[in-house]
Amino acid sequence: MRIFLSIAAMFTVLIGISTMAYAECAVSYTRTACRGQDATSYKKCGGNKSCTKIKKADTMHACWQAAVKSCNNGRLDITKYKQITATYNGRQLIGGFAPSGHPSNNGTNFCWGGRPDLNQCQ
Repeated sequence: MRIFLSIAAMFTVLIGISTMAYAECAVSYTRTACRGQDATSYKKCGGNKSCTKIKKADTMHACWQAAVKSCNNGRLDITKYKQITATYNGRQLIGGFAPSGHPSNNGTNFCWGGRPDLNQCQ
């Protein structure tokens, strides 16, 4: 009986470890550059307007937080706007905004269009 319980416990641990290994937080970026700043704005996506990056997140909430943080824009004169979406283990997360940045109950974008660090091109 002890051998059976030991094997069952090991099996449970292995399943837990393998499940954690498959947790994936994919954050997708689409940038709108300020006039004349396309190359610089898109550099973070290898020169492309859009890309997806895998973030470290053990839970769906941690993935959601990573997506919200990805809206931050420290390059006010380079990137006009960002649209950020995210999936956790293939499941689309709801950010609360439409692609335009307007509030939307089922919107998958995490960036509010009225953020003070967006739409600041000069």
